[in-house]
Amino acid sequence: MHILLAAATSFEIQPTLDFLATRPKPHRISTLVAGVGSLATTWSLARQIGRDRPDLILQAGIAGSFTRKPLGDVLAVSDETLADLGVWEAGRFNTLFDLHLADPDQPPFTAGRLVNPYRTLLDLTGLEQVSSITVNEITTHSDRISWYRENLSAHVESMEGGALHYVALQERIAFLQIRSISNDIGVRDKSKWNIPLAIRQLNDRLISLLKELNQHDIRILTPINHSA
Repeated sequence: MHILLAAATSFEIQPTLDFLATRPKPHRISTLVAGVGSLATTWSLARQIGRDRPDLILQAGIAGSFTRKPLGDVLAVSDETLADLGVWEAGRFNTLFDLHLADPDQPPFTAGRLVNPYRTLLDLTGLEQVSSITVNEITTHSDRISWYRENLSAHVESMEGGALHYVALQERIAFLQIRSISNDIGVRDKSKWNIPLAIRQLNDRLISLLKELNQHDIRILTPINHSA
């Protein structure tokens, strides 16, 4: 099995990179620092897939929480929404689907979401599975926070997760996204963030997951109810 380990920045997965450098690996593992944001991640993933197609893409990173999860909690993302692709008007957000500019059930979308169909992989993590949104700016405005939480059932947000789900679904490559909580979403008060804890616990779980994957072969990469 060829696993591509991807992250927006190297520091988010540095402990795992250090671990991989000193341990034998039953599976082939390559790494990709894709850059911050959806554009950089989409381009980096597409280029890497074209050069050296993996069997599994594993994306790891930190995230903000809408639901006041304990800092450092590690979660598996079951579905993504591209939450800022559309227009804010009259106190609500209208998506491309609301505007009838796209079909919410046209692959790779399912009811407007980018759903991970690789249920066996999600379950293998042993992590709580949550809905995430991808945005191109860190959300701080109270009205947007409330809207995302109430209308999208958002638990966490990142700037790259939706790019992974979109590219992997389009390419029919198995994928998994795990995120560790670094902060509550709201006014940017970094004194209340705990990035070192989030990175430490993310990498502890990431290393355990890679060890677990060593016990499995490519047959684990089977989608369930794949919509594409």
